[in-house]
Amino acid sequence: MLCANPASAGVPMYQEREVRTGQFHRALSEAVEHRGLSLSRIRAHLAARGVSVAESTLSYWQRGLRHPSTPRSLDVVRALEAVLGLPPDSLIVLIGPQRRSVGDDRRPSVAELRQSWAETCSLLDELSASPGTEGNAKLDVVTVVDVLTMTGEGRISEITSTMVVRAREPGADGFVVTHQDEPGTDMEATTVFATDGCRRGRVRRSATSPGMVFELLFDRGLAEGETHTFAFTLRLAASVRSTCFHRTVRSRMSAYLLRMRFDGALPARCVKTVREREELAPVVSEPLHPGPGATVSAYFEELDVGIAGIDLIWE
Repeated sequence: MLCANPASAGVPMYQEREVRTGQFHRALSEAVEHRGLSLSRIRAHLAARGVSVAESTLSYWQRGLRHPSTPRSLDVVRALEAVLGLPPDSLIVLIGPQRRSVGDDRRPSVAELRQSWAETCSLLDELSASPGTEGNAKLDVVTVVDVLTMTGEGRISEITSTMVVRAREPGADGFVVTHQDEPGTDMEATTVFATDGCRRGRVRRSATSPGMVFELLFDRGLAEGETHTFAFTLRLAASVRSTCFHRTVRSRMSAYLLRMRFDGALPARCVKTVREREELAPVVSEPLHPGPGATVSAYFEELDVGIAGIDLIWE
């Protein structure tokens, strides 16, 4: 049998145009539907080929909430092509340099956010001498100051954090940071710099979620009750427009200051929020107003376990 377009051989007719010229997420979604497999079964087929990927990541890709961008995720796409019965590179060519558009503020569900967070936190075991134990167990976080620089498109370009910690017991000699970004952010393009009171240790980036974990090492072990101040900076070269910035509070914190500096358009609204958990309504919800220099600040005192930060509402 002759085929006028060998590149599309084996592709269902209804999908032929989509695979050649359409959007990645639509082509993937139609291929999944045609194959008749659930995402969990597809994930199992990929695992049989030695390729590991979270079901939530496949869901993100299928709905266009995130695009593959790292070398590891591109390997997953190539394996997907084989599992779905598509010609080699038929999905790869549709990925391109796509990012979530500036006006697209869709958010994954709470369940998807939890799964994504769990995928990022699984990296902590790689940095722990005792996998499965709580990170930073020897330290209490006393005070944090986060300063964010926002681009004219509403993306976070830089985060500088200054932290004060107190040792619960002798020997604490470092701190492990878990950073989770907006869906669509390319974590491979995010860099970490230790700026004061510490030096950078190991860094691990997730291939299946927009997250990373990294060590900040002190010069010596702290004595019990001793406080230590250190600072670091994250530079995000390939982020997407932010809908919020939240800090997870794992134990009682004396004070937290969050400042956002906008270089261009301001959100329609900025709201200071505190939540006990991600899925719950805020227990604190206060409007914020930009001050001189297009800066918004939120100050929190005596925070309990929960989530504190600023929500951004764009037009």
